[in-house]
Amino acid sequence: MDAARTYAVRTYGCQMNEHDSEHIAGLLEADGMVEAALEADADVIVLNTCCIRENADNRLYGALGNLKALKEERPGLQVAVAGCLAQKDRELIQQRAGHVDVVFGTHNVHRATELLAHARRHGPVTEILEEAVRNDADAFPSALPTRRDADHSAWVTIQVGCDNSCAFCIVPTVRGPEISRPFGELLAEVEDLASDGVTEITLLGQNVNSYGRDVTSRLRSIPTGATDSYEAGERWVQEGRRRPRPLFADLLCEVGAVDCIQRVRYTSPHPKDLRPETIAAMSETPSVCEHLHLPLQSGSDRVLAAMHRGYTAERYLERLSAARAGIDDLAVSTDVIVGFPGETESDFEATLEVVAEAGYDSAFAFVFSPRPGTEAAERAHEFVDHAVCVERFERLHRVLRRSSARRHEARIGRTEEILVEGPSKREPDKVTGRTRQNKLVHLPCSDGLRTGAYAEVRITGAGSHYLYGELLEITAAPRHRRRIPVASA
Repeated sequence: MDAARTYAVRTYGCQMNEHDSEHIAGLLEADGMVEAALEADADVIVLNTCCIRENADNRLYGALGNLKALKEERPGLQVAVAGCLAQKDRELIQQRAGHVDVVFGTHNVHRATELLAHARRHGPVTEILEEAVRNDADAFPSALPTRRDADHSAWVTIQVGCDNSCAFCIVPTVRGPEISRPFGELLAEVEDLASDGVTEITLLGQNVNSYGRDVTSRLRSIPTGATDSYEAGERWVQEGRRRPRPLFADLLCEVGAVDCIQRVRYTSPHPKDLRPETIAAMSETPSVCEHLHLPLQSGSDRVLAAMHRGYTAERYLERLSAARAGIDDLAVSTDVIVGFPGETESDFEATLEVVAEAGYDSAFAFVFSPRPGTEAAERAHEFVDHAVCVERFERLHRVLRRSSARRHEARIGRTEEILVEGPSKREPDKVTGRTRQNKLVHLPCSDGLRTGAYAEVRITGAGSHYLYGELLEITAAPRHRRRIPVASA
């Protein structure tokens, strides 16, 4: 009997890409392949790409250059490029790297195995769909076979695409317009995951706050039907008003009520759409974690307007204050862009003031990177000098580090619940867990601290990006079983 073909998937970018990679791996395994112990030994190598920042392009083409030599040694090796950069660059990838066998985009992940088979028979192929099809189950990656790396935790895609028009963002171009999955389908998926031993769910979307607005807007214009509850949830139906509105708060409550789901997280919300009912759902649903990622991007109203963010610095701080007032012990993280075209020193100082006032637990800060096809990329005459950007970036980091250190030091001596994630990558004699506030805790290895277990720990120290703790009690053993992808009939 011939040995099974092997594969490797390398992922660049965000959690959405990580989740897509889980499905690509699941599809390959459902097709009879097994994961290679070493990427260099794989029969199929898939690079699942991101295109948010310029260095993503450089990383991809650097990786493809290295794979060219490997393919010359092993002509039977297949190389595939998927994801956002594939959606954007399309035929350019095979023009620049002729050894690539398959290029497919964000809307046809479900076609991975068919395209690889086609390429083996007929040669290189590029297939890019312009956008997801609303009623096509395959448009949503969560409907596909999955190979999860973390058996106790799972991502669930609740929507694809984005309807916002942020001047710096390429996502609407590569992910398409916003489409929400049916409410009942999401609950069924979460229930299935819970029965498989998953205890932590992370809901994924480009703007999760607006989940369901497209669904309820569509249902409003048609007569009441038997599938309304499946499409929009029982709470919306019981209102009886057929009012177009987001369903995200309803979804948090319902997912949080699924048996055996102990933690619910989500990413990413948009500040302009953070509604009081979402804050209430977070506060009133015990399984929803006390962590909010609320991207600021800039503290200058002038820059925010140029970015088309839809809020002012004052409005942002008002919503942040409302969230902290409504949710006990809330941790907040953010994103900030330095050097957006036209940013002046006074604009940047306004950002420093807002960041200092917000007092974030953690943040992702980036120097502006122009993405072809975005409005901001067309403003080259206003690009900020690189040296100025670097200097501002360092000043911003000092402010962010101070607030993070204060937040972390304030937790020393407290008792925290952690979900064990496994051995520490940097300290082999320690185990890493994550608190409800999304903070990493390193603690000494101990019997019973297996991946997926819950434990109470006392916080004994704090660093800039993590905490140290000591074990008090293991409160729950792991529940998960290994999930095996199954090909659909």
